[in-house]
Amino acid sequence: MAIKRRRFTERRKACGYSQEAFAEALRVDRTTVQRWEKGETDPQPWLRPGIAKLLEITSKQLDALLTSSGPCTPPTAMANPWNGSAAPDHDDEFEAWELARRVQASDVGSDTLDRLERAFDELATAYPVTPPEDLVQLVRQHAAYVASLMDARKTLEEHRRLLVVGGWLSLFGATLHIDLKQEHAATARLQTAVALARQAEHAEIQAWCFETDAWRVLTEGDYVRALELSRIAQRIAPTGSSAAIQATAQEGRASARLGQSKETYSAINRVQKMSASLERTERPEHHYQYDPAKSLAYTATTLAWLGDPAAETCAQEVIAQLAPADDITKWPRRVASANIDLALVLLTENRLDEACDAAVKAILSGRVVPSNHWRALEVVKAVEARQLPEASDLREAYQGLRSLGT
Repeated sequence: MAIKRRRFTERRKACGYSQEAFAEALRVDRTTVQRWEKGETDPQPWLRPGIAKLLEITSKQLDALLTSSGPCTPPTAMANPWNGSAAPDHDDEFEAWELARRVQASDVGSDTLDRLERAFDELATAYPVTPPEDLVQLVRQHAAYVASLMDARKTLEEHRRLLVVGGWLSLFGATLHIDLKQEHAATARLQTAVALARQAEHAEIQAWCFETDAWRVLTEGDYVRALELSRIAQRIAPTGSSAAIQATAQEGRASARLGQSKETYSAINRVQKMSASLERTERPEHHYQYDPAKSLAYTATTLAWLGDPAAETCAQEVIAQLAPADDITKWPRRVASANIDLALVLLTENRLDEACDAAVKAILSGRVVPSNHWRALEVVKAVEARQLPEASDLREAYQGLRSLGT
């Protein structure tokens, strides 16, 4: 049964505080003060130094008030915190330290977050040369670890960093699921990434989510929706950020598929202008760090879809810059895409042998992920439509690609 703390109440009144004023000074509700005085609850440890200060008593004297229901007697030997000659109240001092420790206490730690952030950067950098089915397993493991830390003690700064790295990992996981044509998993990852980004107030991750979804619907043939999503991404993205540039490039590709020449060239020019002001990053292959060299590859694809012969020069330059000798198995993904772009533009110029050679190299490289199979298939169908002798070999290579699921 609760026993009223009359001494505590009388001391509060003697110091000139109403319940409302006392509660306001401590930043608690008035009902909280009422429960303390009725003996229903005890003040939390981190509030006690502030209570003692308001009542002009020591921590020991506060303990006495909270454990007694008798009439109030004026405390003796009041501590004067401003008098340097007064004996120090070690209890009060240690309670203040404990409050500071609790604010800073963490079961996460900056070292753990540093490692998680580095791990994400390494995964995103490995993206162009690593099969998505291998990367998705690693993303699952890291995302699960982030989830396990969500309920751990951590500082506000650590909590936000955890939300941000969790958002990046979820976004990257969505990208990998899109590559693997795993639609439900991709949607779930994107929704998680958006939720975490909003909690962290991280505009760039949010923008990347819309850009990534734009790419997904583009691969499904919904070019109008892809255009819409890429423009939403641009509105959200911080000015000049990698997300802003990539979303603009995505707008250009969607416009090209819709046959909108003016809008396509406008987007290409904006990408080149924005990327020209960027310095080369430490990780140029990082999927979420727009390196100026990437604009050439996106231009090649966009112009190829538009049917512009200039796509050949762009594609050839990408291949020359990034292809390591003649070993197609070591190609980054951009080289495989550039060969598909090259094949498309060569077909429009009736350079059929060269087109088939470029297409076969792209398919056999193992760098054409499931979400890009449709692009390789466009070349296969174009060759078949011309009834070229290479058509059967090209179709066989494509079927092999499909059966491998890569």
